[in-house]
Amino acid sequence: MLATDPALDVVGEASSGDSAVAMVAELAPDVVLMDLRMPGMDGVSATGRITRRHPAVRVIVLTTYDSDDDILRAVEAGAAGYLLKDTPRAELAAAVLAAARGETVLAPPVAARLVSRIRTPPAGSLTPREVQVLTEVARGRTNADVGRALYIGESTVKTHLLRIFGKLGVDDRTAAVTVAIERGILPSGR
Repeated sequence: MLATDPALDVVGEASSGDSAVAMVAELAPDVVLMDLRMPGMDGVSATGRITRRHPAVRVIVLTTYDSDDDILRAVEAGAAGYLLKDTPRAELAAAVLAAARGETVLAPPVAARLVSRIRTPPAGSLTPREVQVLTEVARGRTNADVGRALYIGESTVKTHLLRIFGKLGVDDRTAAVTVAIERGILPSGR
């Protein structure tokens, strides 16, 4: 679709995240259009590798997925843009050229979601201190141990845990850790 635009030169096409990373190293494109769901390495991982290894290459995610988590993961990985596959050809070509100039390109619904997310943090957002408490709990520490590790009283640990339970919609420590891992608040494997 883009190959017919005289302002653009399509230099390659990859069918997986792994091959996209390899092709970027070989072909040195200015802009990469990246899907999120691909065989092998997914689009977010490929985006992260490309932007770390080749900081001058601009990656635009082009996908059908527009969930908050997908958008945030892609942007955090270094994507310079996020467009949906129903973007008209002319707008897509203009977005590629804009990204090549160093601009950020976002589909209007994506931009609206990002702004909304920034203005209103998602339910269950934990404070940095609550994350510290939950991290210690995930390590199997008792309330007294958590208090000593963080230099706070045991009653303060209990207060933090009650707030964490309320924000995450759970009733106990194990469920809090499990939900926090599922939501990406805590990394898995702790």
